[in-house]
Amino acid sequence: MTSPALVLDDVHLRLGRGSAAVDVLRGFSLTVAPGERIGVVGASGSGKSTALMVACGLERIDRGRVAAMGVDLASLDADALAVFRGRTIGIVFQAFHLVSDMTAIENVATPLELRGEAEAFERARAELSAVGLSDRLDHYPSQLSGGEQQRVAIARALVGRPPIVVADEPTGNLDETTGAIVADLLFSRVRELGATLMLVTHDADLAGRCDRVAHVRAGRIVDGATA
Repeated sequence: MTSPALVLDDVHLRLGRGSAAVDVLRGFSLTVAPGERIGVVGASGSGKSTALMVACGLERIDRGRVAAMGVDLASLDADALAVFRGRTIGIVFQAFHLVSDMTAIENVATPLELRGEAEAFERARAELSAVGLSDRLDHYPSQLSGGEQQRVAIARALVGRPPIVVADEPTGNLDETTGAIVADLLFSRVRELGATLMLVTHDADLAGRCDRVAHVRAGRIVDGATA
């Protein structure tokens, strides 16, 4: 039997201190199969984006279990977790998070360079071409439109061929037309790579493009936890 790509099992997480503390995740459980595309939806404050941060190890949990590709994230120290995440999980954020003083090709090549991989710029060039930006390689983020910046961010997330891709509101900062183009591109590239996708969004139509939709309310999955 094939092991799940992602497992969040009875995850609990409290953020803040004292009277300001909030239980963001309260028994959150989700299993995602290899190659599956799952949409995670819920109202603002439901905990869906926090669950994504937990799934890729950017937020440590208080209780429960989180595993990616069979590796329990709690078993890794901070350095090992960073290395594991860099090789295993590609992350696309709503706000792009490109390095402003790096060109498009430098932004995409940097993750490979940090891993000491050969031909980082050649691979970055190919990935940018795959997202339709072969004529924007030497442009800085400030010289790119929002849609182009998000395409660079997608290229950066996928250039290392990660088996898992997580995306948090990837079209949230884009207009409807541009968002549709970026969504098409993200789904196309994920499918071509055979990667698992965890897509967090408030957009029911976008989530509906996934193989399965999981609904989050008050820090837990209320429908769609398992296929």
